[in-house]
Amino acid sequence: MTKPMNSSGPVEKALEIVGDRWSFLILLDLLRGLRRFSEFRQSLPNIATNVLSNRLKLLERHEIVERKLYSQHPPRAEYLLTRKGHELGVVAGALASWGSKHLPGDTDLVHTSCGTPLRVAYYCEQCQAQLPGAEVRLERSKRE
Repeated sequence: MTKPMNSSGPVEKALEIVGDRWSFLILLDLLRGLRRFSEFRQSLPNIATNVLSNRLKLLERHEIVERKLYSQHPPRAEYLLTRKGHELGVVAGALASWGSKHLPGDTDLVHTSCGTPLRVAYYCEQCQAQLPGAEVRLERSKRE
């Protein structure tokens, strides 16, 4: 039997990158289509510019965002989500779904076409089946 992961596993490692408030809010802005430093500052007025800069550098270092210059003089950059960064949209969706269900507020995660509230689910590609959480576990990767 495979040994279950402890707290030093993938969840802890992921939280080291996107687990603080500002990194996750920047990620949400990127998922919404914001790209420029000035747009992040406007969306997150309480973030210090050095914190914003440091978080963007962290996300870039971990290949969650890609920095591209759009002006040479003065140098100006925009930030684009990589494929790896886009995959965090599922995490943001799961957190939004949980928050709208369990915390006071007036927003829901909904299907764009019909407006029906969504839920996040586990899906096994091998079995082509949706699974309840009770049938899911985190274990050491067989890729090692």
